[in-house]
Amino acid sequence: MWQDDMCINEKCETALMLTQLREGERARIVAIEGGRGLRQKLFLRGLFEGSIVRVVSCQGPITVEVDRNTVSIGRGMAQKIMVIGVR
Repeated sequence: MWQDDMCINEKCETALMLTQLREGERARIVAIEGGRGLRQKLFLRGLFEGSIVRVVSCQGPITVEVDRNTVSIGRGMAQKIMVIGVR
């Protein structure tokens, strides 16, 4: 699994793949490891760097809530989304 330390305002946290979160956890998207096509598909669903998501379901496709909308994406796409947990 790929992990990286992200430092914002001198506070470092470990970035995780979206697939590593549990149901009910909230996180901020910090990076999308994919090409223009993937970024566009995710952007059209409201998922882009800076978005805050809450995991609704981890069974089968990953289902998240973003801006009061529910979005389901496949695990392959979700593995390319790097997040940092928020409280």
